[in-house]
Amino acid sequence: MPIALSTLFSSAKHLPALLPLITLIGVAGCSALPESAPTESRVLASAKNPNKNPLGYQIIPITPQTTDILASEVPPLISSLDGSGATYFHNDRIGPGDVLTITIFELGSGLFSPGGGATAEADGASGGAVSGGITAGVTHQSLPPTQVEADGTIAIPFVGRLNVAGVTPQVVAEQIRGKLKGKSQNPQVMVRISNDIANTVIVSGEVHRPGRIVLSTAEERLSDLVAIAGGALYPPEDTHVSLVRGERTGSTDLGTLESHPHEDIRAHPGDRIHVIYQPRTYTVFGATGTTVTEIPFKSPNLSLAEAVARAGGPNDNRADPNAVFLFRFEDPVASKQLQLTTTPTALGTPVVYKIDLMDPTNYLLSQRIPMKNKDVILIANAKTGRFYKFNQLISTLISPAITAAWIAK
Repeated sequence: MPIALSTLFSSAKHLPALLPLITLIGVAGCSALPESAPTESRVLASAKNPNKNPLGYQIIPITPQTTDILASEVPPLISSLDGSGATYFHNDRIGPGDVLTITIFELGSGLFSPGGGATAEADGASGGAVSGGITAGVTHQSLPPTQVEADGTIAIPFVGRLNVAGVTPQVVAEQIRGKLKGKSQNPQVMVRISNDIANTVIVSGEVHRPGRIVLSTAEERLSDLVAIAGGALYPPEDTHVSLVRGERTGSTDLGTLESHPHEDIRAHPGDRIHVIYQPRTYTVFGATGTTVTEIPFKSPNLSLAEAVARAGGPNDNRADPNAVFLFRFEDPVASKQLQLTTTPTALGTPVVYKIDLMDPTNYLLSQRIPMKNKDVILIANAKTGRFYKFNQLISTLISPAITAAWIAK
């Protein structure tokens, strides 16, 4: 009859009988033990196997040259929409949709005075007295609110149609005054924008007061407009700011706008700013020191070294620190600099970066490599990981036997 394990465990002389059983378990069990990640050799082999690598990604080791490319890599910047940076837009120009308030002052009997048949009421009485800083005999008429047509023109009685798009209210006042010369005695004209549509931007999304904001001659910047809209609902590093200017689009996070003034460009009339809650995260798999797999950035900038550290670093018992992989969809600029031959996807060019944390130089290099949203870090299992697990399993099985044998002895 077969020897029961309880019998084998009862005495030290029976322990050698366990060796064949242990060997059998070792041969068949090592391959069946669960793993949290592949080993370095399996990752490298998969990259070379077309059946296991349908995307055709390449594995690129981290070197000083590769680090220089990745460190200089920047996302599409909002500042790129600002051209040379010169201020060529003005926030005091008239445009289609604006509503103008036009007031015409006349001396004596004129076109718009009561004596001239106008329906307006005179503010001053006839005579030589002075009232409110205006000489008596001077009347004024405020014309009905005048909206700028889609073609940029307005129509004024006794003046005709004027093209006012793109000029200041002062220029329009001079145009009207010039047209009234010879028709009225020394006419004076005041024009102001009572309902400004052309000099506005639209702020939408995750702000407290979304809507239309009128730009002033102070030339507000993007972060100013977010503040005027009541501020963002979420922390700056998790707040994505998208700017649409004409046919072009740029984006960044609010934290970058606040910490990098050159990115916080001045708004132009007609800009559309969309504020989106977009928490940035990266994912960690494999032999890490923690069980956390998806980790938020929680800061505007995060390096690869910091990302690995937040995951607890490689596990001493299971990890292969020679094989830490960074999986990413790279943008066209970096792909061209890295000379990647992989076919790009809608998300970018798939690529895998390999870093050896047993090389002290790579600790310095990893501090310069910026993490991107949705990056994936894989810390490969050590080749001895299965034997470590198997050793733990066997220790669990035979430790009671060893203890019992020692006591029996």
